[in-house]
Amino acid sequence: MDDTPSETIGEQAKSLVGADRVLAVLAELARHSDGVGLDELARAVNSPKPTAHRALAALRRAGFAALDGRGRYVLGDEFLRLAFAHHEARPDHVRVQPALRMLADHFGESAHYAVLDAATVVYRSKVDPSTGAVRLTSTIGGRNPTHSTAVGKLLLSYLLPDEAAVARWLGERELERRTENTIVTARALAQELQAIRERGYSVDDQENEPGIVCLAVPAFLTSPTMPSGAVSVSAPAYRTPLTQLVAGVDLIRAAVAGSVHQ
Repeated sequence: MDDTPSETIGEQAKSLVGADRVLAVLAELARHSDGVGLDELARAVNSPKPTAHRALAALRRAGFAALDGRGRYVLGDEFLRLAFAHHEARPDHVRVQPALRMLADHFGESAHYAVLDAATVVYRSKVDPSTGAVRLTSTIGGRNPTHSTAVGKLLLSYLLPDEAAVARWLGERELERRTENTIVTARALAQELQAIRERGYSVDDQENEPGIVCLAVPAFLTSPTMPSGAVSVSAPAYRTPLTQLVAGVDLIRAAVAGSVHQ
């Protein structure tokens, strides 16, 4: 949970007293998912064993530390309960920010997180690359049609399993033709959604805006089976062709999967 090296904590612990030492012990416990002995823990926080033991006793009273059957100390269930409750309560667009930053830096293009809202997608988060002459005009809170965007089609693929479902969803509406490549019929959209389900990602090949390509993957931030939204990397086709985004789909998936554990 804390990425400060153990030896650094040990150096800091020379001046730790009271609550500071208890927190140092808690941070050290977080480094040992398999448990840690009292001797090793005392050395790591540079404290005498009786002092480290008193800190552990305080943590155990609060349920933040526990002693396993092998005599090793681990994080307690109450600490884990609070941590996971806090994690689950964090807004999804906040949790996905590190993934968006990584993707924007890696591809040098804009990364988005979007959610469904009826027949549109709403962009909840966006990270632009730190460098680059051309940036997309998309904005947080902005909307686009579902049928012409990679994020929208990706999310629709989970909701509309066949052409009949697509037709019911469409009703009397007509699909707007945004570019020459936009899908505008229920049959074509149903076929596209089936292809998305089979490959596990969605693309926008200049379907929403001429010259702009995009690849999107699902983000399972609140459920293991139904995506809370979709993460995409969008780019001018002349600078980052769609084939380059497809080649990097495994990296995009891995970055988004990491957001579940942020």
